[in-house]
Amino acid sequence: MGYDLLITEKPSAAQKIAEALSDSKPKKVTVNGVSYYELKHKGKKIVISCAAGHLYTVTEAKKKKGWTYPVFDIKWEESNKVSKDASFTKKFLSLIKKLGKNAKEFTVATDYDIEGEVIGYTILKNALKQKDAKRMKYSTLTKDELIDSYEKASKHLIWGQVHAGITRHELDWFYGINLSRALTLAVKNADGGFKLLSIGRVQGPALKMVVDKEKEIKKFIPVPFWQITLNGEKDKKSIEALHVKDKFQKHDEAKKVFESTRHQRHADVIDVSKNEFIQAPPTPFDLTTLQIEAHKTLGIVPKRTLEIAQILYLEGLISYPRTSSQKLPPSIGYNKIINALAKNGYEKETSIILKKANLKPNEGPKIDEAHPAIYPTGQKKALDGQDVRLYDLIVRRFLATFGDPATRETNTVKLDVKGEVFVAKGTITTVPGWHTLYGKHTMLKDEELPACSNGDKVDVKKIELLAKETLPPRRYSEASIIKELEKRNLGTKATRAQIVENLYIRGYILEKSVEATELGIRTADILHKYSPQILDEELTRDFEDEMENIRQGKTTKEKVLNKAEQFLTKLLHDFKEKEKVIGAELLKANRETQEELTNIGLCPVCKKGDIHIRRGKYGPFAACDKYPDCKTTFNLPKTAHVKPAKKMCEACGYPMIIVKRKRGGPQELCINKECKSKVPEGEDEKAEFEEITNGKVEKECPKCLNPLVVRSSVYGKFLGCSNFPKCKYIEKLKDIPHQEDFKK
Repeated sequence: MGYDLLITEKPSAAQKIAEALSDSKPKKVTVNGVSYYELKHKGKKIVISCAAGHLYTVTEAKKKKGWTYPVFDIKWEESNKVSKDASFTKKFLSLIKKLGKNAKEFTVATDYDIEGEVIGYTILKNALKQKDAKRMKYSTLTKDELIDSYEKASKHLIWGQVHAGITRHELDWFYGINLSRALTLAVKNADGGFKLLSIGRVQGPALKMVVDKEKEIKKFIPVPFWQITLNGEKDKKSIEALHVKDKFQKHDEAKKVFESTRHQRHADVIDVSKNEFIQAPPTPFDLTTLQIEAHKTLGIVPKRTLEIAQILYLEGLISYPRTSSQKLPPSIGYNKIINALAKNGYEKETSIILKKANLKPNEGPKIDEAHPAIYPTGQKKALDGQDVRLYDLIVRRFLATFGDPATRETNTVKLDVKGEVFVAKGTITTVPGWHTLYGKHTMLKDEELPACSNGDKVDVKKIELLAKETLPPRRYSEASIIKELEKRNLGTKATRAQIVENLYIRGYILEKSVEATELGIRTADILHKYSPQILDEELTRDFEDEMENIRQGKTTKEKVLNKAEQFLTKLLHDFKEKEKVIGAELLKANRETQEELTNIGLCPVCKKGDIHIRRGKYGPFAACDKYPDCKTTFNLPKTAHVKPAKKMCEACGYPMIIVKRKRGGPQELCINKECKSKVPEGEDEKAEFEEITNGKVEKECPKCLNPLVVRSSVYGKFLGCSNFPKCKYIEKLKDIPHQEDFKK
């Protein structure tokens, strides 16, 4: 008996859809560790199988021995045959092929966006040998929406999205492979051995953007200025004021004013004014504004925000996160969601909204034809750590869009000190409005001035003359660079965070602040000098527009790829003619910056060489560069990114490193595994350590209340939560308490 084979993008989505559509409990079948579901929906047999992301990828059609360029002869191949990292996808693809043999209908239920369309189409075409299929469209994994999506599925794939997505993958392959090969071979042919260098269609312009900012900062010349501040008191409340001129450009002028006022002990209030302004509720989250706000209020980097949002979506807690929309259509059911949230810990906030006669969110201008803005579904599930924090931000943002405007008031007081005017300003919230709904994420500080009237006296405690300098432009943060890429139409909402991550991986920018490294600067300079079109954002933006035209049916994949092939052929021909000089300059830049990036510090043993990060057969390690005269080596973490901390350990004097894992913030660690900072200090601490190790005493994790246990790493022992990996709380050994701290 035939059935409808329904293909999802991920295993969790397959389970959600099966549970939603099944007339009774769906049957789960597992083959080689991959599960699929058999069920009936209104008597109709359905089999639901899943992909694991992209099961097919672009690769060279006829691989030749050695690297050459340009290459435009491509094909779509099984991902497991192209990359070892994708070997796990083979079992998913094998199961889909097997299930497809007995299917009489096919439905694509991957994420409703361009990438989802590509995943579904490539599986249909290559694994199932189908030309078309029905297409489900949904924005949440809730039962009602999934049933409606299946029953109202389109009879065809969304061909505009298919063609645009296929074009993007092939276009990015054209750029990425050819340009990266050109750079790598240029270095190799300059007698530099093999050093993989990469650049891409969007990565090049993104690098130039960061480098331009860094150059602007470096050439900045600070200009001195002076400010005069007044610290006073009225009715036992402090008041801070600044001279009305604000910045004095001439020191003599500032000093003259300062000398005439510095000894005065009273100031006269000569003017009091109030300015009231309205703050409209915030607009709903699209992906970019969510990433920016999560970085600002929670300190979560954009790439991690997308990862968490995807988890929340697959758990059915929020709508699809990869959206550009700032619109919340009534069809999502405002009342239903808000009433559900009332039962999930937001009773106080929802009660405020439900009193309204008409529910209407304050929407933003951005539109996404595929999905609405990000919103909570109202479903409930236990969360912890960053997941619960991001979920709370999304819920409160959704609720705040329905809130009343807030009112803020700025009070300005002018003070006269011997003919010189000083100005004090304070802003407070007079009507909280939507602030109450947004809670701690509002992040507005009230600065209240003491009540003043004309003629009042203010006691002057101190008047200071401050010497300052103008500040250079600020570097991009990991959030603001995402916003800037969107503003310039570089990349997509789903790829921008990964573009920034790739710049980190290649050593072109530093972590924490988006600071261009010397390697990044020099690479951009060399490309700008010899092949500036690689960095041209106008060209990249033009191709983004072309892909949107493909989606709308205004042009074709063939025309766009032909245009790209002609452009790259000419660019790479010109590059080849300058390959030797480009390679020599890239090699020099890479060697010099690599030495700097790997130098941890002075060798603590021989005192003559430097300790450098190296890579060996068994992973990274640190060694003295005076080998073989000095054979000092240190173990390094095998599953983390390691870089120099550029400082010495205060406890033992050994160099320190910064360790950055996929999840969690960077850690500063000493490379000396015997460092006293890594073992308990004192007899009491050692005794406690032994008791914890032997299980005689327990300490609760402050985050999830599970027991803390002793764990080990190459850097020594530490306390970690027994609920790892769900809870990643750790403590340094020097934080281990005394016996009495363990008593209940």
